[in-house]
Amino acid sequence: MNRFKAAVLLLTTTFFWGVTFTIVKQAVADIDVFVFLAQRFILATVFILPISFFKGKNFDRNTLLQGSLMGILLFGAYAFQTVALRYTTASNTGFLTGLNVVMVPLMASAMLRHRVSLPVKVAVALSVAGLFLLCGNGSWNFNQGDILAAICAVCVSLHLICTGAFSRGSDYYWLTAVQLGMVALLSSLGAIGRGHSIFVWYPDLLGTFLVCSLVATVFAFLVQTSMQRFISPTKTALIFCTEPVFAAGYAWIAINERLGIYGVVGAVLILAGMVVSVLPDGGAGEASDESELNVLEEFRVGE
Repeated sequence: MNRFKAAVLLLTTTFFWGVTFTIVKQAVADIDVFVFLAQRFILATVFILPISFFKGKNFDRNTLLQGSLMGILLFGAYAFQTVALRYTTASNTGFLTGLNVVMVPLMASAMLRHRVSLPVKVAVALSVAGLFLLCGNGSWNFNQGDILAAICAVCVSLHLICTGAFSRGSDYYWLTAVQLGMVALLSSLGAIGRGHSIFVWYPDLLGTFLVCSLVATVFAFLVQTSMQRFISPTKTALIFCTEPVFAAGYAWIAINERLGIYGVVGAVLILAGMVVSVLPDGGAGEASDESELNVLEEFRVGE
């Protein structure tokens, strides 16, 4: 029941993240990327701190270190993703970010010494072929936005693995608060370093900031950090792979952004790879998932 509940909540979170792709793309057309991130995460931190103070239990050195590392990785993911949105489409960014669905099991295998199952290997091949068609339109002409989105996927993958490890031993309220605060700090430094003030009022973007800060940040990361106690990083990545589907769907509805024939075929191959990766492997898949959760108990900063 815990896993089913976690899966439903993580899927809900993924829906909100997918929808905000287009919202963020429209917002960063009128505001500096790092100013947007700074204001979004400062607002989110202001909301999460009192929640953590009343609901959280233990705030210690390990929680501070772990949350800070998670925040650095999360900042990398958001910074690369948000900048990528300025140079490539919301659909491309969404699908490329979804590349973490194959990166996570491979990284987890290397870091946690797990065997990569046959379905996951097939999923990798399908996803790579899909990305070639989706982003290169049948050729190797990738733009800088696609490269930035791919780097974002690396940060997302490492963030998933660390969240799965740390949330099983530290208070998830404070882990969430620290990582959001770290993103706010790094985003503010980035904005100031680029010569921008972070305390500027944008009345036209008030709705965007509220949605992104409260729903796609505070709610979303509380859910992720708390629910990854019950689901391994690999299975979490498989749930998050639906994010580009939501992103493309909303982009089509909101701004009439459509994929060409190569993009459609590429998207289908990526989704096929995501489906194949969850196929059973003679019972080894579930055992591997349990083993991954157990190994994560030992993979913590400072322990």
